[in-house]
Amino acid sequence: MKILVTGGAGFIGSAFLWKLNSEGIDDILVVDDLGRSDKWKNLVNRRYTDYVHKSAFLSLLDSGRLDPIEAVIHMGACSSTTERDADFLMENNFHFSTALAEHALHKHIRMINASSAATYGDGSQGFSDSRETMLTLKPMNMYGYSKQLFDLWALKKGALSDIASLKFFNVFGPNEYHKEDMCSMVFRGFNQIRETGCLRLFKSYRPEYEDGGQRRDFVYVKDCVEVMWWLLEHPDANGVFNIGTGKDRTWNDLASALFSAMGLDLNIDYIPMPDSLKDRYQYYTRAEMEKLTQAGCPVSFTGLEAAVGDYVKHYLQQEDVYL
Repeated sequence: MKILVTGGAGFIGSAFLWKLNSEGIDDILVVDDLGRSDKWKNLVNRRYTDYVHKSAFLSLLDSGRLDPIEAVIHMGACSSTTERDADFLMENNFHFSTALAEHALHKHIRMINASSAATYGDGSQGFSDSRETMLTLKPMNMYGYSKQLFDLWALKKGALSDIASLKFFNVFGPNEYHKEDMCSMVFRGFNQIRETGCLRLFKSYRPEYEDGGQRRDFVYVKDCVEVMWWLLEHPDANGVFNIGTGKDRTWNDLASALFSAMGLDLNIDYIPMPDSLKDRYQYYTRAEMEKLTQAGCPVSFTGLEAAVGDYVKHYLQQEDVYL
């Protein structure tokens, strides 16, 4: 089975390589743009056939020189929610994705696409992955809009009966280290605590939430790739799916899990939120997971404490931190 993984050196993409390798699959073509970042390190422990730079990829794909391909796992994108170059995101996240999807649909190739929970905007429309909700969403940043555009394109084209598009919530875990300010609070917090003995969290500016009481659906990357593997094995399970635990936990919960995993007493410093963030800060996210469950996916999601414990003890505190 030859599998193409775009963004294969990235966070979720390289984690899926780990899953494929664990299933005995190494006939994998990695597509990415390594540039000057350290994400190449995500590939060192992995087995794959070849690497293609994203700039050459579509022309090679159209020429047939990459055939035969049995599955496309499209995780490649600019995932920065603060990226301001809208034209770049249109080309890189939207047009690149539709070109790849057109090829997969034409060749009847299984395709799994990375959408994002950023499509839900401020959450005022809820967090349902239904068709009806999708049509009402108003993303708060251009990254989320670029992902929303692909889902709407696939819906209009009737392609969601053949493509699985995954709205990842707050993913954390090994191989995220190159993401800089887009890294999870687990990784950034681990480094803060190791350096200062303290974890900094934003104060709350809404009375119904205590400081650190803002809520998120934190999901472990190992669980994400289990869902992706199930979808790869079940090509009839298609449409837009949320990928979260279906449970909302507080930043204080995450902090407690992190200090516990590190064997330290809880020590949180609540800091002021920047004025530029106050009006657009999300206080609550929780993935509605009924659709994936109804599709038959049997994956059970790891609890926050167990997931943080695994990440800290088996990766962050080890000499080799990579999957």
